[in-house]
Amino acid sequence: MKFFIFSIILFFCAPLFSENIPPGAFSITRVHYGGGGDWYSDPGSLPNLLEYLGDHTNISVNLLEKRAKIGDDVFKRSSYLYLTGHGNIKFTDEEAQLLRDQLLAGAFLHADDNFGMDKSFRREMKKVFPEKDWVELPLDHPIFNIYYKFPNGLPKVHEHENNRPQALALFNEGNLMVLYTFESDLGDGWEDGRVHNDPEDIRQSALEMGTNIILYALSR
Repeated sequence: MKFFIFSIILFFCAPLFSENIPPGAFSITRVHYGGGGDWYSDPGSLPNLLEYLGDHTNISVNLLEKRAKIGDDVFKRSSYLYLTGHGNIKFTDEEAQLLRDQLLAGAFLHADDNFGMDKSFRREMKKVFPEKDWVELPLDHPIFNIYYKFPNGLPKVHEHENNRPQALALFNEGNLMVLYTFESDLGDGWEDGRVHNDPEDIRQSALEMGTNIILYALSR
């Protein structure tokens, strides 16, 4: 049943991912932002997630992440964007407009709170979408059950400030454009086990949730 569902997803979504990668292969573009934060953190996370996605679904993947500054050619050709880090995030006014345009045109952004980026990320996204507010996704949202089941919502990989993990979203006319996984730290869970010494079941749940996020983005 799962194979049938994602064959349909690939059929309708393949034209969205016609970047300079093998035909039909899905890739993720990591956003290289300004402000001094470590946009490059958890360097093994995306390759591991992409490998997991390729091994557990029928989706063809490009295991090498792309990296792009907002507005460059790679960014403009990217439909799935990823942003993370620990420190300050800063968008210029031009970058805020370019990111807004890209998302309104159909791109998807997953931002993962890697501790220390929350305040600046929320501030900068208000520059991108001043008219929008974050909406917490309910537990019955498809992102929590499209492939793997998460009846309690986002898994908790690392404890930051004793806050519960939240899946926060920005929508445009009902379409989920931006997902912010707050206080979950999925990216740490995608890293090799030796990096953070996370238990295997925690890493597994992080990879499964990451797979759900990608598959939901492809199905929009």
